[in-house]
Amino acid sequence: MMKKNIIDTHIHAWNLERGRYAWLDGDTSILNRTYLLDELLPEIENTRVSGGILVQAANNLEDTDIMLEAARQHTEIIGVVGWLPLMIPEKVQQLLEERFLNEPYFKGIRHLIHNEPDPKWLLQPNVIESLEIMASFQIPYDIVGINDDHLKTAIKVSEKIPSLRMVLDHLNQPPIKSGERFGSWGQLMNEIAANKNIYAKISGLGTASGNPERWSESDITPYIQYVLEVFGADRCFLGGDWPVSLLAGSYTMHWERYSNIINSLLSLPDSELVYWENASRFYKVNRQN
Repeated sequence: MMKKNIIDTHIHAWNLERGRYAWLDGDTSILNRTYLLDELLPEIENTRVSGGILVQAANNLEDTDIMLEAARQHTEIIGVVGWLPLMIPEKVQQLLEERFLNEPYFKGIRHLIHNEPDPKWLLQPNVIESLEIMASFQIPYDIVGINDDHLKTAIKVSEKIPSLRMVLDHLNQPPIKSGERFGSWGQLMNEIAANKNIYAKISGLGTASGNPERWSESDITPYIQYVLEVFGADRCFLGGDWPVSLLAGSYTMHWERYSNIINSLLSLPDSELVYWENASRFYKVNRQN
């Protein structure tokens, strides 16, 4: 019987009939349609994933509501990283106190900062105030950055609010495509890793490879190994990034490759940290049996 010991910390589900996903406007890829968990769950059975966390895909509350409903309906979902209007701190406080602090599946916040024109979006005073509110309630924040400016911004946020737990989604797009080892990305990742409240999410690397149809384990292993070295095995965890990951192969294939790499780089105790213990601690969830 397959050992089910992985928490997939990065699953999406979206319903185009119920919410607006602005980043899909005009998109001609396979992503521009509704994706619900019913489509994914059968494939999860082919993997070592024991439970998953849904992560926001739109800067609106409709998306968060869709995810929370899905979590209540499917035992495989153990948490939701939702969205809050970070530009309006008083609204953030109200929504947390009146709705989300009492919501058992609500485990974190994300905003699509990589779609904002200003890479320093998180440093606006109102946003910083909202992030301080989150830190006071011990709610973590997912950073979806795609360039050095986003990493520099994350470093400044971590300096302003050192108690805020944050995770760098998709490793903030390492330079897999160019093959650089490891350039400014590596320097900035090393710098931000000095804050022990910052974690690294190993996810989305097939699409980040720049070669989605032909990427291999050897393409991404050096970047995973580097992150494990600078953050330590106790501050890294994994995410499948379905359905975005379908641009670079099947869900099952991604988990086979990630598992092979982790098993080749880490001892059994350290791999257990990366597979589920770190995610459980960061998001305050329990993996399914």
